[in-house]
Amino acid sequence: MTARHVALEVLLACRRHDAFVQEILNQQLAKSSIAGPDRRLASQLAYGVLRRRATLDALLNPFIERPLGGGKEAIQETLRLGVFQLAFLSRIPAHAAVHATVELVGAGMKRFVNGVLRNVDRLLTPDIVEQPAQDALPLESGRYRRLAKAVLPSPADNPVSYLAAGFALPTWLVARWLPRFGWEECLRLGFWFAATPPLWLRCNTLRTDRPTLLAALGAAGIEAEPGEHPQAIRLAEHGQVRELPGYDEGWFAVQDESAMNIASALAPKPGDYVLDLCAAPGSKTTHLAELMQNQGRIVACDIDDGRLQTLRELANRLGVTIIETRRLESSENPVLPAGPFDAILVDAPCSNTGVLGRRPEARWRLHETDLTDLAKLQTKLLHQAVNRLKPGGKLVYSTCSIEPQENQEIVRSVMQAMAWLALTDEAERRPGNAADGGYWARLSRF
Repeated sequence: MTARHVALEVLLACRRHDAFVQEILNQQLAKSSIAGPDRRLASQLAYGVLRRRATLDALLNPFIERPLGGGKEAIQETLRLGVFQLAFLSRIPAHAAVHATVELVGAGMKRFVNGVLRNVDRLLTPDIVEQPAQDALPLESGRYRRLAKAVLPSPADNPVSYLAAGFALPTWLVARWLPRFGWEECLRLGFWFAATPPLWLRCNTLRTDRPTLLAALGAAGIEAEPGEHPQAIRLAEHGQVRELPGYDEGWFAVQDESAMNIASALAPKPGDYVLDLCAAPGSKTTHLAELMQNQGRIVACDIDDGRLQTLRELANRLGVTIIETRRLESSENPVLPAGPFDAILVDAPCSNTGVLGRRPEARWRLHETDLTDLAKLQTKLLHQAVNRLKPGGKLVYSTCSIEPQENQEIVRSVMQAMAWLALTDEAERRPGNAADGGYWARLSRF
């Protein structure tokens, strides 16, 4: 099995299941025998095709006479794999990308796939330009690749369609963002979500300190730099996390810097009784425990047994012993621990619009009507959590969304219904300011 075979299996599994792509990728890699660079290529292909799906289709459509409908899912994903390599992976020669991709299909489809990919290859020129156009394919870092003919919508006449096709974003989402953010900011967001997001590590202060971890990474030849958060380290390149120095010793967890600010905003104290309402897979839960110096008690709730097991494994590697996991029967009507709690984290299920580069599958599963349903659930969870907060206690509500409907509007509506709440601080982080996007608000009960 090759890296391309693994990537194809991941893409097909993503069409059948609602799991995160990383979970599916881990399962497929565990079943394969590929290692080292091939594992990295499989990951790059799977994530890249998911991120740029609509862009890849825009490049393919001129050369496919009939839509690839039912029963052709494998051919469709294979073509996308091939086009992604041709358009975005310059280190792979075009002839090698075409040949290796054609080998993924049966004899009866080889000629078709070969012909389509060679047509796409002729569409792509080596010229790099600096401005969007119908014949300018967005790459990364503000650059565009000139196409031999116009296949994208006009950015001047139809900016929503250009952004949606050029950066592979849902049209309805671009239509929401463009009036709110403006053209230049939407371009910036498009480039951010089209690129591989940076890999951040959170130094585990129960086991080491940031200077020691940075020194170990440097000694291993891994380029890294400290972030703004006192536990944050940004790696210059992606690699196998399990092979990084300090992994087995529990010196770090993988967590985006913006997400580190959530537990820090709650700032639980050693000895506190804490509820983490939507805890799995556990990066924020274990961060809470680190801030508590592993003293006190954290009740970590979630509806997924498998993801709670991932939380327990992470806690064990990091040396965290104060977390008690509890499976909830339903996210709609959960039976929560009674409390009262000193501190509560509600990291609510959301649209993921602040992390579309890291969770590319969310682009294609989310619909605009889902925001209304999510807002109802978020409001219910926040109401239930507040009722379990002791007087004088504090609560942080957070999402990895940048939609006011899921953020500020939720907090204001709950505060209006519960007059004993006070908003003490809040922050929204726009995607691409070195890290992912998201929102948090800290509330206190008096």
